[in-house]
Amino acid sequence: LVVAWYVMGQPDTMIDVQQRALMRHYLTVHQQSDGGWGTHIESPSTMFGTTVSYVALRLLGAEADSGACTRGRKFIQDNGGAVMTSSWAKFWLCLLGCMEWDGHNSVPPEMWLLPNWFPFHPGRLWCHCRMVYLPMGYLYGSRFVYSKAGSDPLIASLREELYCEDYKTIPWSTTRHKVAPMDNYSPLPLFMKLAQDFLAIYESWSFFQPFKNRFRKIGLKFCVEYMAAEDLQTNFIDIGPVNKALNLVSAYHAAGNDINAITVQNHMMRIPDYLWVAEDGMKMQGYNGSQCWDTSFAIQALAECKLLDEFPTMSQKVWTYLERTQILSTEVSKSSPAYLYESAASREKYYRHVSEGGWPFSTSAHGWPISDCTGEGLKGVLALLQSKTILGGVRDESLPNIEQKRLHDAVNVIITLQNEDGGWATYENNRGFGWYEQLNPSEVFGDIMIDYSYVECSMASLTALAEFHEMFPKHRTAEIKYSMQRGREFMKSIQREDGSWYGSWACCFCYGCWFGIEGLVQAGEPSSSPVIQKCCQFLLSQQRANGGWGEDFTSCYDKDYAENGMDSYGDDGSGVVNTAWALLALSAAKCDDVDAIRKGVKYLISRQLPCGDWPQEGISGVFNRACGITYTAYRNVFPIWALGRCSATYGAAVDVDDEEDE
Repeated sequence: LVVAWYVMGQPDTMIDVQQRALMRHYLTVHQQSDGGWGTHIESPSTMFGTTVSYVALRLLGAEADSGACTRGRKFIQDNGGAVMTSSWAKFWLCLLGCMEWDGHNSVPPEMWLLPNWFPFHPGRLWCHCRMVYLPMGYLYGSRFVYSKAGSDPLIASLREELYCEDYKTIPWSTTRHKVAPMDNYSPLPLFMKLAQDFLAIYESWSFFQPFKNRFRKIGLKFCVEYMAAEDLQTNFIDIGPVNKALNLVSAYHAAGNDINAITVQNHMMRIPDYLWVAEDGMKMQGYNGSQCWDTSFAIQALAECKLLDEFPTMSQKVWTYLERTQILSTEVSKSSPAYLYESAASREKYYRHVSEGGWPFSTSAHGWPISDCTGEGLKGVLALLQSKTILGGVRDESLPNIEQKRLHDAVNVIITLQNEDGGWATYENNRGFGWYEQLNPSEVFGDIMIDYSYVECSMASLTALAEFHEMFPKHRTAEIKYSMQRGREFMKSIQREDGSWYGSWACCFCYGCWFGIEGLVQAGEPSSSPVIQKCCQFLLSQQRANGGWGEDFTSCYDKDYAENGMDSYGDDGSGVVNTAWALLALSAAKCDDVDAIRKGVKYLISRQLPCGDWPQEGISGVFNRACGITYTAYRNVFPIWALGRCSATYGAAVDVDDEEDE
């Protein structure tokens, strides 16, 4: 975002002076003792995190001789200079004019002109990957560079600061494959390096230029059309912050570098959706929020605790929120430009799955439905339909109605998102092949090329179908039963040898185990099943002496349970969120080790603060194995849910003595 702001002329209407100060503060306080920055705030220092943070700090006004910049520059130069950072950081340096395009591997926009049946087509990529490399291809193909890079003294200074040698003498074409070991989480296979070497020849040899020039122009035109469709379908929010910033720069370039162009202004108006202020300053979030996701979990937790009618105002607010957040389902959303793209022809042209009836991770305006968010959103609505408060409000029309057709639309989204393997991926069906990962160009992220089936998405989808079928048994009965059967078999098939499930979207095995057990139980798997009992034994083996459970994002990174992961961020190695997930799983399985359950309950109760809150501990969310996500609502939602379920399942057997608790 900061680079985009800078190359667009540093308009105050985009990032004002107060925001810049808060961003500088955020970057400064999260600098690590070795002078570097991590990819996220709990990550060890990386060249990726350090290079982009250092550049942002300088662009935001920090002086080169300030303490933070001096330490950051030393870290960069001690590790070989910015030529050793990862490709995504190199891309932003190229846009800024702090690296030559010859130092970046080709991102040819004409790839979009391949026939859709071609085995490797960008339309087959996971949507987050696809929507990042779409504007990358446009900007690379246009060779966009900050228009004042040659005369801006700050850019001239950065060209000196970021490298260990004179900028003008760097043989850029030889640096394309360079990457520091600390950034090389997903090393480029030999085949990908050879493919990139061929593309470098394609970019430079005169023999290829007539072909390249002809088809690049057509490819760039398609990229502009595709980005415009993404902008309109998401109300200029875009799927995530990376393609948001890239689409913004692309719109600026496509408008002839006119900051006042309507598309540029529309983009700038949605930047605040991503900004967040906290005690540590201002940051750009990894999404425009997790509002629908958090709300769906919270209302299910309170429903299971029998609290919906005890807090009627809350229940009414959640109902109206979920009603208006269902994608392309309200009169307002159906009158928006986004709805025009829901036609079969548009979805085929722009590689979109059906959206109408789904629920998002964040807001309706975001426009991208996700399988698990749709499942949890639907379950939230079904839970509220058990509330007298909601039923009465719908009946007297003080609350909006959610017609059964809208529930049917949600079920349709879920059923059509089921993959051939029986599981569910995130936003779309898996369209590619496992060997696509051999072409992953990012270095810093793992498993980004295709949309895999996950235990979390499968559980959320499967349980939503189960709960819907219980309330509406006559709707698509055979399809729903068959879908549930396939989903159940898939979840059993991906259980690890030690009995656990790997959680891809949170930290990590406690989370995956909850989803695994919950999904199977609701799909009809008996609690005595060896599959479920094996998972219970895994969880019990990880319980700590204080009664809790604890792991951090390194479980996801290493794909191995980080048994000491919460030593730094939790309480004596345990954390409230991990403990809540473990208890939810064990109580769903009706685990007969009541003493272990009681110890976990006691631990959660002991950690509750006098105000009723639970403490914020370490990062509990993750994506692409290597990047953390902070979910502040988790610390309250899941302990409440776990305590309510344990109480309902075990009764007085898990009561904690008041004196002992004190």
